[in-house]
Amino acid sequence: MYQTIVIGGGPAGMIAAIKAADTGKPVLLIEKNEKLGKKLYITGKGRCNVTNASDVEYHLKQQTCNAKFLYSAFYSFDSSLLMAFLEEEGLRLKVERGQRVFPESDKSSDVIKVLEEALLKRNVEIMLNTPVKQVLVDKNKIHGIRTSKNEDIIGKYVIVATGGVSYSMTGSTGDGYQFAKAFGHKIIPPLQGLVPIETIEEDIYALQGLSLRNVKVSINNKENEYYSDIGEMLFTHFGVSGPLILSASSYIPRNVKLKDVQIRIDLKPGLDYDKLDKRILRDFDQFQKKAIQNALKGLLPQKLIPLILQRSSLDGMKSVDQITREERLALGHQIKNFDLHIKAFRKFNEAIITRGGVDVNDIDPHTMQSKHINGLFFVGEVLDLDALTGGFNLQIAFSTGALAGISTLE
Repeated sequence: MYQTIVIGGGPAGMIAAIKAADTGKPVLLIEKNEKLGKKLYITGKGRCNVTNASDVEYHLKQQTCNAKFLYSAFYSFDSSLLMAFLEEEGLRLKVERGQRVFPESDKSSDVIKVLEEALLKRNVEIMLNTPVKQVLVDKNKIHGIRTSKNEDIIGKYVIVATGGVSYSMTGSTGDGYQFAKAFGHKIIPPLQGLVPIETIEEDIYALQGLSLRNVKVSINNKENEYYSDIGEMLFTHFGVSGPLILSASSYIPRNVKLKDVQIRIDLKPGLDYDKLDKRILRDFDQFQKKAIQNALKGLLPQKLIPLILQRSSLDGMKSVDQITREERLALGHQIKNFDLHIKAFRKFNEAIITRGGVDVNDIDPHTMQSKHINGLFFVGEVLDLDALTGGFNLQIAFSTGALAGISTLE
């Protein structure tokens, strides 16, 4: 018999098993894949942004839902404690722009290796290639689990760390939702989070590969502004992506019609309309006899100029000294209001995280234990928790996993 059985060998599951094994009680970590940390391996483009070296209050501000639920988890095991733990276990870390924390080697495999060694050091038994079919309960208390081979494994506590449904090829196929539903937990329907966006406008497809820095992206419909920030974005063959767009996608409410949602790109957020017009006038004075398409090279990326002119109803070959004031103001307006409309989110396999999941109202935030079944815990992405990019989602996984593991200690 095991003291604790952890289902899922991602970051939440591994840290939960490590913490649960700290008193030497028998712990089993069971994983459906052939190895641990399969999704962790591809995070941060293979570099693994393990956390963000900011304080708890800043982490809480980066949550897009249910931030209050995370108070106990974050204060029990915050980013400083995670970093200290990883370094004590032998992983050298570095802090980059935006307080993002990476392994010094830039290899996600080193993060997984350190966590695996920490598990083995604590004598955690690891069972791979073993899907879990059912969580077993006897008289409203955890009894253990049943594998896909109909083998029953007895345990006093079960921690479900099965992830969401993004990147399903890594094993995130929504198993945890089924376990939760079986015991009356409410599931907030899963949605793609931190995901690229397909646009209705097809004229931007020609901009594929163009990356913009220091632009402002706002997301709104006729009634509300959902998101606004300055940073980086990328044009793709289907629409838009990049840090600003990924973050924006997680702020769009699930109950709005996407076709009514507008993406407004301000290409020069540092200049108001008047200052922008003066800047354009200076460039026009310098290139009076040149075609307007050649006079904007200092203001806009070359690839973007034809589309801006087209949207401003300007002939790119028109001489600068022939441009009227109205045409110049229309150009400035387009630079400040490069508008797009949402056709769809990209599929789950392109979403970094899953929005939705097990309703946190059914979970005790001080322990991560189910309010319906004694000894059953839910941690990580299986819960209705998500945050912005920058290491904040992995911290959710590590904090909730650690708190559940600690909560099984006796």
